[in-house]
Amino acid sequence: MSNSESSIIQFERATFGFPGIIALKDITLSISAGQFVGVIGPNGSGKTTLCRAVLGLMAPLEGHLHIFDCACDELRCHHRAQIGYLPQKGVVDRNFPVTVLETVMMGRYGALGLLKRPSGKDREIAMEALAHVGMESHRDTALGHLSGGQQQRVFIARALAQQPKVLLLDEPTTGLDITTQHNVIELVQHLHEELKLTVLLITHDINMIRSRVDRLVLLKTRLYASGPPADVLKPDILRQVYGKDLVITDKDLLIVEDYHHHHH
Repeated sequence: MSNSESSIIQFERATFGFPGIIALKDITLSISAGQFVGVIGPNGSGKTTLCRAVLGLMAPLEGHLHIFDCACDELRCHHRAQIGYLPQKGVVDRNFPVTVLETVMMGRYGALGLLKRPSGKDREIAMEALAHVGMESHRDTALGHLSGGQQQRVFIARALAQQPKVLLLDEPTTGLDITTQHNVIELVQHLHEELKLTVLLITHDINMIRSRVDRLVLLKTRLYASGPPADVLKPDILRQVYGKDLVITDKDLLIVEDYHHHHH
């Protein structure tokens, strides 16, 4: 799979961490342009490190990471603007005086560099991003007055406003009710198809994405499996990673740890 034409993110025997702490070990992984990839694994399995690595915030301790055509051993490389990032959802202060459009315009600053003033064109791009997520009619609404699901759509629009090649979503369904979770994942699937984006979706919710992604990547410090969901979601592979926390029924996989984790 090393045809570098179509591979836009390539880990080659890459190890990440800090002195004395290895977060991801010896990862070899190639992601092609236009793929919809789900990244799964237990809490503390290195999913967040993978995120930071792709964003250029962590250089490999060993091995290499190539993003687009760039060997990113230099941090803060210019490719960052081409990755639209949806961080884990924090709580938005209801009284914080920022509107939906202002929030999405922040995506333009990453693309522009902070010193340039946004233009009418930037505003147009931001409005287009809002249209893609169905939130253009809320452009003047205070961000804090929206529901969690609507806020998540606005944050996705902020990422789209960078006009990225890659959309990187870190646990986009956490803290949302089940219907809203499905709506957010459906939106991501729709954007993937419509905008021909490469999507990396980090999640603990395997059941939510298994029928939608082209490929699953299963991490637990090492790369345990990578491929079509049917190949990765085999009981023997999953037991290695999740151990006794795994319950398999005919229809669903239940990861007990995550269940506890999200229902304290």
